[in-house]
Amino acid sequence: MKLSKLAALAVIGALAAPLASQAQDTKPAGTAKVWVKDSVVTTKIKAQLAASKVSSLAKVHVDTDADGWVQLTGKVATQAEKDRAESIAKAVDGVKSVDNQLTVTGK
Repeated sequence: MKLSKLAALAVIGALAAPLASQAQDTKPAGTAKVWVKDSVVTTKIKAQLAASKVSSLAKVHVDTDADGWVQLTGKVATQAEKDRAESIAKAVDGVKSVDNQLTVTGK
């Protein structure tokens, strides 16, 4: 149990570090507050996907905008994994809608 919590924290840290390094490069001045909200929602979704223990969900790409719109892209093995990723994203605070563009590979 403690190991899985530690793993989830490690994933969160690993996901947050690249986001923080790109904040200044990709967002114009004055939008830092909006970007932080976006990155927090994205990080929460990615952490929940990783914690689900379905390996293909850890590879899902998550984009979030300031209005709570989330887009999921990438590849998953089954329709059930696609549905699970969407339900995880919808359950995160701050998410208003989810555009699930995941592709089922069947592998």
